[in-house]
Amino acid sequence: MKYYIAKIVDAPFDEAKAKMIESLAAEGFGVLSEIDVSQTLKAKLNVEFPRYVILGACNPKLAHQALKAEERVGVMLPCNIVLRELQNDGVEIAAIDPTAAMAIIGNPSLEKIADQARERLRRVVGAF
Repeated sequence: MKYYIAKIVDAPFDEAKAKMIESLAAEGFGVLSEIDVSQTLKAKLNVEFPRYVILGACNPKLAHQALKAEERVGVMLPCNIVLRELQNDGVEIAAIDPTAAMAIIGNPSLEKIADQARERLRRVVGAF
């Protein structure tokens, strides 16, 4: 099972990131965290790495429903979105597929919530 939803876009990295944040907001997601993997690898290991950012996105209504259905589901939250700079100046946008991630839990109530999140994230990635 594919565990992500992805698309390659022909846009500058910062522009793609800004549009991603806007698209997430339009689907009810807020960005709770941002990890600059490139910067971290440079600081901790002194290695160069193409721009790579992980956004931790959360839709509060869906998260609340998921937590009510499965108390420990928080270990799998928030939904991660990756922006990865490609060699040809494009940017790959990749989002976790919540349905694939939640399938390992085996809770039918959670699967319905994950399906809703997946459809929203598909629209977010498709907005590019």
